[in-house]
Amino acid sequence: MDCVSPILDVATRLWDCTAKRAVYVRELQENLNTLTIVTEELSNLSKDVMERIKLEEQLKQRKRTHEVDGWLRAVPLMETQVQEILKNGDQEIQNKCLGSCPKNCRSSYKLGKIVTKKIDAVIELKGKGRFDVVTHKLPCAPVDERPMGETVGLDLMFDKVRECLEDEKVRSIGLYGIGGVGKTTLLQKINSEYFGTRNDFDVVIWIVVSKPISIEKIQRVILKKLEIPDEEWKNSSKEEKAAGIFRLLKAKKFTILLDDMWERLDLLEVGIPHLSDQSKSKVVLTTRSEIVCNDMEVDKRLKIECLTPDEAFSLFCDKAGYNLVNSYPAIKRLAKIVAEECKGLPLALIVIGRSMANRKTPRDWEQAIQALKSYPANFADHNINNEDLINLWIGEGFLDKFGDVYEARNQGKEIIRSLKLACLLEGDVWEVTCKMHDVIRDMALWLSCDYQEDQKHKTIVLDHIQLIEAHETVKWKDAQRIALWDSNINEELSLSLCFLNLQTMILRNSKMKALPTGFFQHMPVIRVLDLEDNGELEELPLETYRLESLEYLNLRLTSIEKMPTEMKNLTKLRCLILDYVFGLEVIAPNVICCLSNLQMFSMILDKSDIKTSKEGFMVSVLQELECLQYLREMSITLPTLPAIEKFLTSQKLQKCIRNLHVILRSRGLEEMELPLSTFQRMRSLEFEECYSLERVKIIMGNGERQGFSRGLFSNSNSNFFNLVRVQITGYNGFLDLTWLIYAPSLERLMVNRSDNMREIIGSTDDDIGDSTEIEQQICLNIFSRLEVLWLEDLRNLNSIHSRPLSFPSLKEIVVIRCPNLRKLPLNSSSATNTLQSIAGKPSWWKNLEWGDDNLKHTFTPFFKELL
Repeated sequence: MDCVSPILDVATRLWDCTAKRAVYVRELQENLNTLTIVTEELSNLSKDVMERIKLEEQLKQRKRTHEVDGWLRAVPLMETQVQEILKNGDQEIQNKCLGSCPKNCRSSYKLGKIVTKKIDAVIELKGKGRFDVVTHKLPCAPVDERPMGETVGLDLMFDKVRECLEDEKVRSIGLYGIGGVGKTTLLQKINSEYFGTRNDFDVVIWIVVSKPISIEKIQRVILKKLEIPDEEWKNSSKEEKAAGIFRLLKAKKFTILLDDMWERLDLLEVGIPHLSDQSKSKVVLTTRSEIVCNDMEVDKRLKIECLTPDEAFSLFCDKAGYNLVNSYPAIKRLAKIVAEECKGLPLALIVIGRSMANRKTPRDWEQAIQALKSYPANFADHNINNEDLINLWIGEGFLDKFGDVYEARNQGKEIIRSLKLACLLEGDVWEVTCKMHDVIRDMALWLSCDYQEDQKHKTIVLDHIQLIEAHETVKWKDAQRIALWDSNINEELSLSLCFLNLQTMILRNSKMKALPTGFFQHMPVIRVLDLEDNGELEELPLETYRLESLEYLNLRLTSIEKMPTEMKNLTKLRCLILDYVFGLEVIAPNVICCLSNLQMFSMILDKSDIKTSKEGFMVSVLQELECLQYLREMSITLPTLPAIEKFLTSQKLQKCIRNLHVILRSRGLEEMELPLSTFQRMRSLEFEECYSLERVKIIMGNGERQGFSRGLFSNSNSNFFNLVRVQITGYNGFLDLTWLIYAPSLERLMVNRSDNMREIIGSTDDDIGDSTEIEQQICLNIFSRLEVLWLEDLRNLNSIHSRPLSFPSLKEIVVIRCPNLRKLPLNSSSATNTLQSIAGKPSWWKNLEWGDDNLKHTFTPFFKELL
């Protein structure tokens, strides 16, 4: 037995060794297949990682990490090695005797062992590719490349600035000249073509200063450029930020480019160190005033001159088109007049020239000049809401040739769109506000004077005048339009006011509590009176209500307390705007019904300003509005059950409604039925704090309630086509908003504080049967123009829509305190070219269900954390 045990032990070991080696041979085919599969999985993972990297590098200006880069380079090497092994494996398999036994066991064993090890290596490499982070933020470039306009006539000045920058004795340079002469364009050229080609500055910081100066805004720009995280300074005081900036810049060779300066800026207050000889840092600023250069104590002042007359006309013709300008003598004459009036300003020449490029006849040119003369010239350097601008045009009578207010408003939108496309108004076509560059505004003001020197003061626009004195108004005596922004009128001014030709008075954003008595005594032909946003203005002089020529009155955002009986004298009034008039307690009886020419009426109330007295007179207001023959457009708040009932029983009022705001804190209304005709012109619909309201039903033309019929998905048939905004706030009735499938033009949807809301768009299967074609049509049309989706405090919301939607216009999703919303109706084709952000809490984002890691990776770059 002593001899047998060692023999058995040796035999066992030999058997184990042989069996293990036999496995390599026996399972060669299976292992080759496994190697093929895991390698394909590795390749797919590599492609997914690469797509994530490309998305983040393109959208977020990030760079792949070294770890990820090394892994990506390792994958093709591994794939090459695997391909070689698979090739040898195919040959080994083909060389088997009788299709099963290898001809060369040693060769098969060695190959089988290599395959097994390579499988492990591929699996290990695949495991390393499960990256949480694939990119890191790029360090900020010393110089930010900036878009640059044409530099016509600026090359000589650029050379002068370059010489100054290379002169070690010159630490600061001031570029000054009139608006539109090219100062900003030259500064952009310096930024990109001088500093952008050098590497001897640590950082170049571009700051738009403008007016009024904001030290903290300038500090934010600097800290962002220096890549200091927000959390390190957002709660710091101005002085603490200045100290931090000073420490950082003191150790650097820096250049500060200050664009659009209007007054002295204390650089030390910002935190910018003194330009000592040791640092060799620079400051370059642009301003319209040489005085600012003096106040900033710059080492070198350079005046930017206008183009010569020949250069100016050549630039204008280049933008308008030489062939066009020379096509008619009349066009060439008008072109010379306009180009000469641009006074050699490149901006004016370029913008006006481009705007005229599509005007093919002399009449087209005359009409274009007339458009500039008439439309936006009353506004200073302010953004203005498109709707406000159109309202004023309607009041001025610029759109009188259109049949009614509705048609005029549509044409007004088209005019704004055309002016934006022609760059005569700033802002994208889709934006709801616009602004006119001051140089173009000056051009419009000049054109409105019909080229005559004695008409120079027909239009007066003033901004930020603390107190206007009587002697300053002497040159206004022939004015037809006056616009005062952020300015206050001295009470004594009324003694000398005598504006016999004044047609338009715009007075916004003042701090006056009352206008001086007699203020409107000598304005016999005034048509437009706009007093919007004078929040402290509590009453109007009685003579205001004797302006029999008045056609437009805007008291929005004032504190006017009453509308007296004398208001019925305004019989020519066509537009009356009383939105958010805080404190308005009384509208005298039988006043509104006497405004026989009224076409547009607006009275939207704030929920905080709805009082018992105001609730009482709203029914009377509706009754009087119903008597007006020419009323075409109405925006109103319905704050009581009687007011709602009055509105719902009046077909005339329903057909005029543009913006409907319902606030109903009292109990008693559980269901509200809105006829389909109500939506013919409706633009905005808002329900706020309607505590007992459970259902809103849409009554179709045939008496049906909220049916889902095919025809209503066509834009031409939908009575909801004008509805662009819906807001639901502070009540628990709605279970869903499925009826919004009838609103193809909806742009903004906001739903807040509605505990019973479980889904936004409910299932339509019960209404349309099993038709996949119709369901697909619904999905294509739902929210096709939606830009903003805001969901807040919806505790039970669990679905926006059961299927993914295309969202071809969506820009922003905001989700706040919606804990049960675990899935968004998105797929890889949703909002592909428009999405800007998905905002919410990180905990909500983390718990979202995607069903596909690739889809999550696609939308992760758009997530924005809400604080």
